[in-house]
Amino acid sequence: MTLSSSLQHLLPFTPLQLLAICAGIVAAYVIFGIAGFGTALVAGPVLAQFVPVATVVPLLALLDFVAAVVNVSRDAGAADRAELRRLVPLMAFGSLVGAALLLLGRPQAMLLALGIFAVAYALYALSGWRPVARLSARVAVPFGFVGGIFSAMFGSGGFIYAIYLAGRIDEKERVRVTQSTLIGLSTLTRALLFLVAGVYADASILALAVLLLPAMLLGTALGRRITLRLSREQFLRVVALAVLCSGAFLIVRYAMA
Repeated sequence: MTLSSSLQHLLPFTPLQLLAICAGIVAAYVIFGIAGFGTALVAGPVLAQFVPVATVVPLLALLDFVAAVVNVSRDAGAADRAELRRLVPLMAFGSLVGAALLLLGRPQAMLLALGIFAVAYALYALSGWRPVARLSARVAVPFGFVGGIFSAMFGSGGFIYAIYLAGRIDEKERVRVTQSTLIGLSTLTRALLFLVAGVYADASILALAVLLLPAMLLGTALGRRITLRLSREQFLRVVALAVLCSGAFLIVRYAMA
């Protein structure tokens, strides 16, 4: 079997399908380059049209880990270590629970769950709601645990961590760096869990991750550039509208199946 035919077997996409996947990845990692999270909410609905839903999260776990390393490599020292010590163990435990639910769940039900999750996040982002008072350190328990579950099941607990960190840390830069660090650790945990579970024995996931690596790096770089010209709040509002439409589409698709 030639290299070309091997790749065609592992990645059975038409050029137009591959272009759509790459465009979704670039858009998702533009958002990641700005906000430090959110890739699954944009890339997930796109990937779900072309690959099995159960492979979307493991695929994005690999790409998110590399993107997070790129994001925090320059300023990881600015992360709030006290908050990391609170959240990381809870996040790891939640990831174990979420990974078990993901691997034992029904793909069709996961499709509906991903759509509901995307719509719920978009409505939260568009509402403009933010915690008024400083959150207690004790609420790290539900935020860390639930964030871990969402990270393992849907590929993004980022917005949950963002709510907590915004209510605990005043400096925006410390919030961004701490969140990016959490996402890196979260995706590493998820990738290791999927590795142990044998998910990455499927060579097509690894091949697609390698193929999409340039699109991920391009999106991350563009996100950094856009950050200099557009406020994070303005850009995330536009993104929230796109996520809302994507989530609604998945729910309609589930209802029509």
